[in-house]
Amino acid sequence: MDAYVKSISLKEGLQEISFFHPKHNSLPSELLELLRSEITAAGLNPEIRVIIIKSGGDRTFCAGASFDELISINDQHTGKKFFMGFANVINAIRTCPKLIIGRVQGKAVGGGVGLASALDYCLASKYASVKLSELNVGIGPFVVGPAVERKIGLSAFSQMTINADNFYSALWAKEKGLFAEVFDNVEALDQGVLDMANYLLNTNPDAQSKLKRIFWEGTEHWGELLEERAKISGNLVLSDYTKEVLAKYNT
Repeated sequence: MDAYVKSISLKEGLQEISFFHPKHNSLPSELLELLRSEITAAGLNPEIRVIIIKSGGDRTFCAGASFDELISINDQHTGKKFFMGFANVINAIRTCPKLIIGRVQGKAVGGGVGLASALDYCLASKYASVKLSELNVGIGPFVVGPAVERKIGLSAFSQMTINADNFYSALWAKEKGLFAEVFDNVEALDQGVLDMANYLLNTNPDAQSKLKRIFWEGTEHWGELLEERAKISGNLVLSDYTKEVLAKYNT
């Protein structure tokens, strides 16, 4: 199956945005831009009141940014642009006036954890373990860090960041506040997502929008902050250390 980002109306007022990539739902720059665009468009559409974000397949929610692109970075401009992909998606979610429900059916790694953390209400299956793997390749979760830290706190974020080899269970993520609920299987997860969406469709959309602004208070500077973080990561990926590590992955 080819990679895609698509948006469909499930019912009046409810929009589902989904993405897929054959390499464990990794997100290259092109797909990240499409995802940002769909989120922004849904936020501006007065007929849409609630948004669901999900990925295709049943094994991995999102493996993060495209490793193939990461390996190909050879200059600062390209490096910063690469890491701005997730920054732009996080900021699109942050500034979207509609509440966004996340469906996390499987593992989330790196940028995938950042994406899940940025969503307003995230539901997961018991298979949705999480991992911040960036330190393994000589960089760090600089861009997604603010979203992850905001959702689970500095202590849990630093734990995930330092122990970059470890997958943390879905129940651990629920205890830390990343997931609102964890379901035993994908069928129950899908029902839980629809139940929450239907509930929100029957509440005041103006109240939802005002609440979302309150939830995200203190993040108004994230446009500049995440751009600065993208520059840090873009420079680190050019270091001799990181290039040597990436070369091993590319053999």
